[in-house]
Amino acid sequence: MAARYLKEIAELCESEQNIEKALVYYEKSADLFESEEVTTSANQCKQKVAQFSAQLEQYQKSIEIYEDIARQSLSNNLLKYGVKGHLLNAGICQLCKGDVIAITNALERYQDLDPTFSGTREYRLLADVAAALDEEDVAKFTEVVKEFDSMTPLDSWKTTLFLRVKEQIKAKELEEDDLT
Repeated sequence: MAARYLKEIAELCESEQNIEKALVYYEKSADLFESEEVTTSANQCKQKVAQFSAQLEQYQKSIEIYEDIARQSLSNNLLKYGVKGHLLNAGICQLCKGDVIAITNALERYQDLDPTFSGTREYRLLADVAAALDEEDVAKFTEVVKEFDSMTPLDSWKTTLFLRVKEQIKAKELEEDDLT
């Protein structure tokens, strides 16, 4: 019962655009739902925590949550179809951190976690964006994201995070231009 009330408070904070407070209440709610073994509700709250953490540039926290949900989902026949979405979200957060080696390692981990992931469009998107980030190629980045978006429209959260990645690439390009 308390978990549900905390979730309602979190939703209220979210509706008032108070992301920091919503994050706190979703976390508390997720913990209580988990202790009551209400996994579905716990995961819904955790996804909100991951989403808001990424918005607040707490990427590592977000990555850990999405990867954890993906791992849990693999063992449930009804949830395993959502794994690629969780791994995509974790991968986008990895990209926001801007560490190409960490992204490459994460993609390898995701393949180990779910061997079918490497054959998905989501994997291809992450790998191609990582390559564009490594090559500091804004045009390639834009083309890759645009192509994915034309087949599977990106929600506003993903779009926001991809724009952050694009800004990183632009900043690196400008840095190099300044050095020459």
